[in-house]
Amino acid sequence: MLVIAKEPIPGRVKTRLAPPYTFAEAASLAEAALADTLHAALAMPAHRRVLVLDGHPGPWLPPGFEVVRQCDGGLDERLAAAFAACQGPTLLIGMDTPQVTPALLAPALGTDGWQDRDAWFGPAADGGFWALGLAEPDPGLLRGVPMSTAATGAAQRRRLTDAGLRVGDLPMLRDVDTAEDAERVAADAPGGRFARTLARLSRASAR
Repeated sequence: MLVIAKEPIPGRVKTRLAPPYTFAEAASLAEAALADTLHAALAMPAHRRVLVLDGHPGPWLPPGFEVVRQCDGGLDERLAAAFAACQGPTLLIGMDTPQVTPALLAPALGTDGWQDRDAWFGPAADGGFWALGLAEPDPGLLRGVPMSTAATGAAQRRRLTDAGLRVGDLPMLRDVDTAEDAERVAADAPGGRFARTLARLSRASAR
């Protein structure tokens, strides 16, 4: 299992949350989202868990993960390189969906998840994708896909089907990009670190 992420440094992560949040507050939310994501990944029956990181690990990283550095290049190249370093069925998720749970990931990581599937795809509400699984990690399935657009998810899924892969679909999730996204995601997962951090920041701003 792969988690691709940025080190939560103010001014480098979740900058679209500022305003209304400061860069430091946005980084706190990013850290909470990443921690929630990593703990969800820990609860899954993966043989290997890898954090593909832009930056350096911090106290938010729980035990149980290998850490590898993201390569240079665009997001498609970084995702492709992450898959290229793996063998066998591999599922990649990002750090922008802290509402992810083991139950949401179970179809792809269960004991029969790959019996009649060559790929798994998790669409995002903004047109991207939050999860991508490949039974045979082929980096060519990602290189050249236009990233960070409203059509990214459709293009990536089409790349899979054009390759003749049998694709299973995971539920659609909302990425945390804006303050509105943050509120809606926190409401979907009120018991998580992300929701608690957002509530703390909201209380502080109300004083």
